[in-house]
Amino acid sequence: MEEGTSTSPGYCCDTEGEFNDAFQWDAREDCEVRQILDRIADKWSLLVVALLEHRKLRFTELRREIDGISQRMLTVTLRHLERDGLVRRTVHPTVPPRVDYALTPLGVTLHQTVQTLVAWTDANQREIAAARAAYDRREAEFAAAQ
Repeated sequence: MEEGTSTSPGYCCDTEGEFNDAFQWDAREDCEVRQILDRIADKWSLLVVALLEHRKLRFTELRREIDGISQRMLTVTLRHLERDGLVRRTVHPTVPPRVDYALTPLGVTLHQTVQTLVAWTDANQREIAAARAAYDRREAEFAAAQ
């Protein structure tokens, strides 16, 4: 094997760091890029990252702020984000113990990326709404013709 080539089965880039095939990362279930995207792009992770911008929050504060999340799902989400190095969990030695969550420097860069996506969505929401309406009209016409 050439020097610099990864032997990891989940690795889906060539030795230059470029994708061999534009769709390879999405098609291979064992691809680390796909796994990371699945993790960070879910709605709960995005909400946690957004809420932790520039501040630390306790578990109960996060749960109160995120409408619809269960205690179990928040626990799982925080553990995954901590494992991926995006969130730092700090346990304070008090009685009862106090636990704070904050973004790591890597998590801050993710937040900046998410903000770019939110800005794109905001700038294009009317065009997207028009496309959805046109699609729904075509589908309704097709269904009526059946």
